[in-house]
Amino acid sequence: MPTPTDTDLAALAHDVATAATASRARIVTAESCTGGWIAKMLTDVAGSSAWFDCGMAAYSYEAKQALLGVNPHTLQQHGAVSRETVVEMVSGALVHSGATLAVAVTGIAGPGGGTADKPVGTVWIGWKQRGDYPQARLFHFAGERDAVRRQTVASALGGLLELLGTDR
Repeated sequence: MPTPTDTDLAALAHDVATAATASRARIVTAESCTGGWIAKMLTDVAGSSAWFDCGMAAYSYEAKQALLGVNPHTLQQHGAVSRETVVEMVSGALVHSGATLAVAVTGIAGPGGGTADKPVGTVWIGWKQRGDYPQARLFHFAGERDAVRRQTVASALGGLLELLGTDR
């Protein structure tokens, strides 16, 4: 995936806004490796208070547990960058908000922190609609920290569009 520009991300966020408004969805974000960037892009859209509920940037294990209800055992067994953790993050975001649709991201943006099993660019993204099963996908993004984060934001927003029934 080429690194998305600010214009690309703004267009995706606008499309999410349009779809969320049409479907009367309320969105919550739970972000680790993007540090609130998804929430920023969404709330840059005028009128976002009509469909954006809240966003949580949870980097530490303690924050993931306190804000999102991630089980300490999950973090110990699988680590923060895992399918298990992102599923608990996206589910917890819905439990701890008034939203109807959630997106969660956890990954290794770099430049450090990568391992042989989870190199820099490894990102898990989860999506969930209230009352449905969570979806989670593993991505391996290329580039330096900013590029990995931009690709994560774009993929997270793209997944929201899919759940909202909008193709881009």
